Amino acid sequence: MKKEKYISTGVYSEVKIVENEIVSFNKFDKTSTSFRVYKDGLVGVHFQQGKMTDKEGYALAEKNLELKREYPFDLEGGVRELDKREKLLTDEELMKKAKAELAYLRKAHPEFTFSGSFYSNSYYEAQKNSAGMNYQVWDGHNGAGISFKHKDSKDLDDGSFSTNFRRGFSSAKFRAMADNYLSNFTKMCELPEELIIMTPEWNLNDKLKDCLNAEKLALGTSLLSGKIGQKVFADGLTICHDVTKKNIWMSTFWDADGITHKGDKLPYIKNGKVLRGYADKRIAAKYGVECTGSAYSNYSDTPMNGWVNLRITPLQKTPKEILNGRLAVLPVQFYGGGFSDTGEYAMPVQMSYLTDGEKILGRLPPFTMRSNLFDMFGKDFIGASKHTDIWNKGMLLVKMEAGKL
Repeated sequence: MKKEKYISTGVYSEVKIVENEIVSFNKFDKTSTSFRVYKDGLVGVHFQQGKMTDKEGYALAEKNLELKREYPFDLEGGVRELDKREKLLTDEELMKKAKAELAYLRKAHPEFTFSGSFYSNSYYEAQKNSAGMNYQVWDGHNGAGISFKHKDSKDLDDGSFSTNFRRGFSSAKFRAMADNYLSNFTKMCELPEELIIMTPEWNLNDKLKDCLNAEKLALGTSLLSGKIGQKVFADGLTICHDVTKKNIWMSTFWDADGITHKGDKLPYIKNGKVLRGYADKRIAAKYGVECTGSAYSNYSDTPMNGWVNLRITPLQKTPKEILNGRLAVLPVQFYGGGFSDTGEYAMPVQMSYLTDGEKILGRLPPFTMRSNLFDMFGKDFIGASKHTDIWNKGMLLVKMEAGKL
């Protein structure tokens, strides 16, 4: 009988802010363990929150073999660890920082009220088994997520901004971001004729991820079914599963089946050509497709397909350099829409900014942004930028059509 264990621990400290006042300090310390035993193609699982001895955990997992969960796959081996921790704030430092930054916001932007939190978050994940596997990763960051409301506004809030730092907390970068979001809030601009949307890529890539599911591809229910090996999107679009040391963020470098990728990277779309869909061991065996090591950890059951950290390969340019004198629209509040089953996209934008890619120039009237999956990643795809401090992330730039809200 073989044994395996998933381990996850995290400590999260948070200074909570409501309407310009610190209202609470919260701290969460969580440990989760999944004990797993394998016998005759079956797996018994026991999920435990809090501490438990291996003897107790594996005994309960063995008892759960009676549930007859199938897992007819070999366990993976390998030993490796990755430590991305740099400088986490202590609780005392976090409170001091929250007071200082809140004082700055109140003084520099008295026409706004602020809510949100300042936080510190540590992360540890491990997977170990009797086949010789011992993978571990440590990470952590400090950050702030702030929503803002203009005192003349009738809305509950008018927008938000956030930032994260592995090493301490940069007041200069946080304040520059806050000033950028707030200084031109009352300046109204007109929507540009050429609508270039600038947004973090995860706001638009969910449908693309869904279409790359190997099970849906095999069943013919994906918009990309029958298109493996074909050029479907823009020449400049390359999308990889990316957990490289440089780009990993609060994640494992292995999947729940114990698989790692060469260089911690695997392309799914390259120069617009669809290369493959993602499949864990179970999906690969069921449909006779390539296993891409895409199982996520289900602590109370067998692994499930879907662990992909998709990242568009960025241009080595800032958003401003990519725009090269053009202007873009940064949606700040947008909800109530999304992708249809046919790939059409419509999203009401309640609040947005006009930007040159670096500086926010003013606020825009409400509108609806419209496109479809194949246009936004095809003829209307402009590119993804490199990371910039003013946005604390890389940005995706695509053209869309504007409609009335």
